[in-house]
Order: sequence, then structure tokens, then C-alpha cells
Amino acid sequence: MTKKERYAQFIAYFQEAMPEANTELKYNDPFQLLCAVMLSAQCTDKRVNMVTPALFKAFPTPDVMAKATQEEVLHYVKSVSYPNSKAEHLVGMAKLLMERHAGEVPKDFDALVALPGVGRKTANVVLSVVFDQATMAVDTHVFRVSHRIGLVSERCTTPYAVEKELVKNIPDELISRAHHWLILHGRYVCKSQKPNCEGCGISAFCKESKASRKGQ
Repeated sequence: MTKKERYAQFIAYFQEAMPEANTELKYNDPFQLLCAVMLSAQCTDKRVNMVTPALFKAFPTPDVMAKATQEEVLHYVKSVSYPNSKAEHLVGMAKLLMERHAGEVPKDFDALVALPGVGRKTANVVLSVVFDQATMAVDTHVFRVSHRIGLVSERCTTPYAVEKELVKNIPDELISRAHHWLILHGRYVCKSQKPNCEGCGISAFCKESKASRKGQ
């Protein structure tokens, strides 16, 4: 099977099986999503969603969070991974939003990654989810699943290399959804330790599945 054929089958399957895929993080505006994605680094969305209601009630806007201390924010995020650095980054991010962007989350990649605690993946999630830009955020699920399926080659050894390969082969209008297809498939089916190949809807064209190898 060629790469082009594999991408075509990948897209066709998920357009049918998961047409409305979106983030599982709960938020009400771009600022809240930015906070949630920052907190989700090396932490589950489930845990972040348990933390953010109280956090957003206490600090509903960048203006309010910018006036807080790291210790005040830490009180609300102490159950996530790396809580001290994340609390520091949240306050720093809010301050720069007020100083440079009038309290608004920027729609520009370079402006986003200039904020404390915001890396390439976080910026791409925000741009994709709330600003509908054709960006592909590569987390551990996207990296693992895209390799297993065969969407990217073994030469793609970094998240950025995977991002470039996926963006090159997926139509712009589908990139945002494809990001969530890969995440959700990796989270619930193609798990790191015990992938559920028997219950997988794409095993027929997955590069590493037993069904696919038998048909070759």
C-alpha cells in the first residue's frame, strides 16, 4: 500500500467514524483553553478538567490572573504534574497577555510561543481549536499512532518532523480534525502498552496490525 492510499483510507474512515472530533479539554474562551493546554503537558485531560473549574472561577480573565502570585495559582493546580512551574508559567503568561496583547490571546504562532510555558504543541492546539487554523499539534499520542499506522516514516524522529509530514499529506480543512482523530485513537484504542488491534476500525490498513501484515 502506498502512503497516498494509506492517507486516503485513514481520512475516509475517520470522516465517517468521528466526523465531529474535538478536544476533550473543557473551556469557554481562548484564554481558558490556553490555560488548560498548558496544564495538560504530561498530564491527562481528565485531571486538568477536574482542576480548571475552580481555577477559572478564581482567575476568570488574564487581568485577574496577572495580579495573582504563583502561590495563589499553585493552590488550584497542585494536583497536576509539575505544579510549581505551571503555576509560574500561568501567571507569567497572563502578565504578558496584558502587557503585549491587551489581554487577548494572539492568533499568531510566534506571539504565542513567546509566552511563558507555551511551546510549539500548545500554540498549535490553540490556533487549531479556537482560531480554526490548519496547524497540527504533535503530542505523544499523535507521534505514536502516526508511526504505527504508517502515516509517517521512521525517519520522522521528532515531533516537528511528524508535524511537517502530516501537514503535507492531509488537506488543510481536515488538519484540525485529524489532530483529534489521532489523539483520541491513541488514547482509547491504539494505546501505548496494549493497543486494541482486535477492536480497531483501521487495522486493515495499519502498518503494524496483524490483519494488515497478513494481507500483504
